[in-house]
Amino acid sequence: MPRPDAALAEPVCLALVAEGPTHGWAVASLLAPDGELGRIWALSRPLTYRAIDRLVSAGLVARTGREPGQGRARTILAATPAGRRRNRRWLDQPVAHLRDVRTGLLVKLELRRRADLEIAPLLEAQQEAFAPIVERLRRAGEDDGEAGAAGEGDGDLVALWRRESAGTVERFLAAALAEERARAR
Repeated sequence: MPRPDAALAEPVCLALVAEGPTHGWAVASLLAPDGELGRIWALSRPLTYRAIDRLVSAGLVARTGREPGQGRARTILAATPAGRRRNRRWLDQPVAHLRDVRTGLLVKLELRRRADLEIAPLLEAQQEAFAPIVERLRRAGEDDGEAGAAGEGDGDLVALWRRESAGTVERFLAAALAEERARAR
C-alpha cells in the first residue's frame, strides 16, 4: 500500500527542480533520510527518479543537457514555464487536513524558505483554512460535556485526539507566524 503522503513526490521534486537547473541525483540527495529535506519528508532514490520522469512526461520539467563529471554524465533538469506556475500555485496553497501539517505544510514552508519566498502568507492562509475546523472540533468537545481536561467527556479517544491535535496545530501556526513576523522586523 502506498504511503498516505506519496502524493507529495511530484510537487516536492518539481519545487526542487524549479529552484534552478539541477539533476536527479541532487534532488534525490536532498530527499534522502539524511538529506536537507529528508528530516521532514524522505523519498527513496528510485521513487525520486520516477517522480521526475512523470514530471518530464507531463511537460513540467525538461531535460536540458548533460553535466560531465566523475562517473556517469548527469542529465540537467529545469522547470518549464508551466512547471514554475504549477509549483508556485502549490507552494501558495494551504494543506487540506490537520494530519498534513507534519509533512505537507512543513515541507512547503521549507521549500518556500529555499526559494526565498515569504512564509507568513502561507501560515496566515493555513490559519484561515483551519479556523472553522478547529472551532468545530472545540465546540464538539464542549457539546460532549468535556470541560477541557483530558480524560473527561464521553471517552471517545479519537475525538479527544482530534481536538488535541487541532489545538497543537493552532498553537504551532501562531508561534511560527509570530517568529516569522519578528524575523521580518
